[in-house]
Amino acid sequence: MISEEARRSIGQIVEQAVCARLRARDDAPMEITEADEQQHRATLPQHALVLTISSLTFRLLFVLHFSDDDATRACYPGLNRGHALADVLMEHVNLCCGSINQQLVAHFPDLGMSTPFALSSRCIDFIEELKPDHVWRYALRPGGVAHLAVTACVCAQAPVDFAASAMEEQSEGELELF
Repeated sequence: MISEEARRSIGQIVEQAVCARLRARDDAPMEITEADEQQHRATLPQHALVLTISSLTFRLLFVLHFSDDDATRACYPGLNRGHALADVLMEHVNLCCGSINQQLVAHFPDLGMSTPFALSSRCIDFIEELKPDHVWRYALRPGGVAHLAVTACVCAQAPVDFAASAMEEQSEGELELF
């Protein structure tokens, strides 16, 4: 129920948001590569942060997988203020999904976004239970040293067809009220 153009557009939107909002520091590189299902499952870090973006016609599930290790901790500067890695990454995931939401709202004005919540990365073993129309899998290397992964899927309740236009750079920190 999701057109090929909509798949391409959502993939493009997710990739742009990941590169812009999950970056460890502004000057640090963000390597992002698509992964096949077997490779993705075999290399998943232990922890996951999950967020959903929902409309009347579809639900997008976004899962950031991470390990609480020295390489990941070194990439995210908020930790030196005494915050837990999961808390710092929740802020990044919220910004990332906020960016995705802002791009999608131009085509689907009835969007809502959840707050991030923590699960085990093994939660994606049950992703097929959602009967997704499409799943995207990415391996990430923020700063060239940490290993993160993203799983995103769309579950459509009605046909989804749109084409994303050229995406503008978005500002950070703006509060959107509903």
